Amino acid sequence: MHSEALLLANIGQLLTIRAASGYSGPRRGTDLKHLGVLKDAAVLCLGGKIVSVGMTKDALRDPWLKKNRKKLTEIDCTSKVVLPGFVDSHTHPVFVSPRLVDFEKRIEGASYEQIAEAGGGIRSSLDVVRRARKQVLADKVLGALHGMAVHGTTTVETKSGYGLTVESELKSLEAIRNAASRWPGTVVPTLLGAHVVPKEFQGCSQKYAEIVCKEMIPQAARRKLARFVDVFCDNGAFTAEETEQIFAAAEENGLSVRAHMGQLSETRLQPFLRFNPASFDHMDHVNDDDIAQLTGHDTVATLVPGANYFLGLKDYPNARKLIDAGVPVALATDYNPGTSPTLSMPMAMSLACTHMKMLPQETIAAATINGAWALRVADRKGSIEPGKDADLAVFAVEDYREIPYWFGVNRCAMTVIGGSVVHKR
Repeated sequence: MHSEALLLANIGQLLTIRAASGYSGPRRGTDLKHLGVLKDAAVLCLGGKIVSVGMTKDALRDPWLKKNRKKLTEIDCTSKVVLPGFVDSHTHPVFVSPRLVDFEKRIEGASYEQIAEAGGGIRSSLDVVRRARKQVLADKVLGALHGMAVHGTTTVETKSGYGLTVESELKSLEAIRNAASRWPGTVVPTLLGAHVVPKEFQGCSQKYAEIVCKEMIPQAARRKLARFVDVFCDNGAFTAEETEQIFAAAEENGLSVRAHMGQLSETRLQPFLRFNPASFDHMDHVNDDDIAQLTGHDTVATLVPGANYFLGLKDYPNARKLIDAGVPVALATDYNPGTSPTLSMPMAMSLACTHMKMLPQETIAAATINGAWALRVADRKGSIEPGKDADLAVFAVEDYREIPYWFGVNRCAMTVIGGSVVHKR
């Protein structure tokens, strides 16, 4: 359903997520709770952009709208909540099969590390991705993107990382590009060649890190296949020294950086801040000194509670401590076959409320504007204001708190991307 001109009217609650006048940067502390709620509101979209936001009665008095109303697609949003399309800033969609053996072993009591040592985990996805045709991978990614849109997501960060050879990592990034060209939303590609050390390089991780630095990163940058370089810096993956080496290579090739940090163990964050990382993701283990350092930077702490839930962990990231200290926090699904097979940002928000004690309004800002800051697209995504992309999610609920309240069901009634309705229930 395509429309050059779209009017959402009679909106029960419109969450603009507008910043206070003069404020620039990701939301921190108490600002994370400010949603800019308007009642009986309207949003006018033209040419893929938001052009007007205000009260329905004022919109209907507008001379231009009166003159052109018959040319508009007008949607009545009575008793519904409208908010910016979700920005899912951490996903791993380039895989072929679910990891069902891992699922069973974990139920039987095996730990993440034990499953990996037995040949499961990330490494178990490698052979299939290495063998798969690019079109097969692209179709898998596209299917995931469509599924995300059904839940209100309009912007997605997509990582490679299940090939771990130069050829298969570039093939994965090409598959992402192919899928992105067939999906109306925005895709931000990330090279995660440093996901784990593949088995053929066990015991010589530095040699593999050099391949990432000297071959993968330069080729991905030259072919404009990635905007970011990511590293899994943790026990069983890459050391802090190797991560700095990979970050330096990314910087030399004009790519921005982000990292999986503190999922399984603590790594000191301060040495990496000189690279101006867009985000540190997971952040289950972080010390007070590093939290204090983060308060002075725009690096976003992206929390992915879906992974903690699916792994059956008792402990979750300490979102309250991060937020109350002034660290900008985002939420993401961490969609992947091994530890977080969910496409739903509302599910991630629900887990953030129940297990990390984030307030509903905090989860909404974390899933929209701060996700946009984590991907460095906040100039056009993450809030509803004139000039930004017309990416909107419409929920069949009367109160925004219901979005994380209902879990295991999808209350997204409509998703608008670039001013076009791409999902309607």
